[in-house]
Amino acid sequence: MRVAPLGAFFADDIDRCIEQARRSAEITHMHEEGIAGAIAVAVGAALASRRAGAQQQLPNGRDWLEKVRDLTPDGSVRRGIDVALSLPASTPTFEAASILGNGAAITASDTVPFCLWIATWHSHDFQEAMWQTVSALGDRDTTCAIVGGIVALQVGENGIPKSWRASRERLPIRL
Repeated sequence: MRVAPLGAFFADDIDRCIEQARRSAEITHMHEEGIAGAIAVAVGAALASRRAGAQQQLPNGRDWLEKVRDLTPDGSVRRGIDVALSLPASTPTFEAASILGNGAAITASDTVPFCLWIATWHSHDFQEAMWQTVSALGDRDTTCAIVGGIVALQVGENGIPKSWRASRERLPIRL
């Protein structure tokens, strides 16, 4: 759930992004599916970060999700992403969550495909992405952290509502 910044940091080198996501996940998720979930989220964040600042056309929407799926290791997370790819954008969020999971089972395969589906269809509207994510219930802090990390990289600081930024906990600043 905390790997999006790593994806942004290594956005210029997808192979290194994947390796670093794997290494970061091995510490807390000594399960291949947890590692695959971290890789999928990091790759999604890297591609979102690259897309936001790119002059050239990078994967968008369903193409973005296909690229993330292609770079995710085989297993249940990747199969979940395949299911997410089969759901139209018009699928109600609650229905998508009932099909893909909402994090309630506390597994990567029950969390990551849904988060990537939300990020696919709400990548240009941070506020709507957050409301859609939280409306699915389940493990909301995890799903919102994943979706928020990816979508924030797409929309940038100005894409996050000013009132939300003003009410967040202040981070210590060191010079």
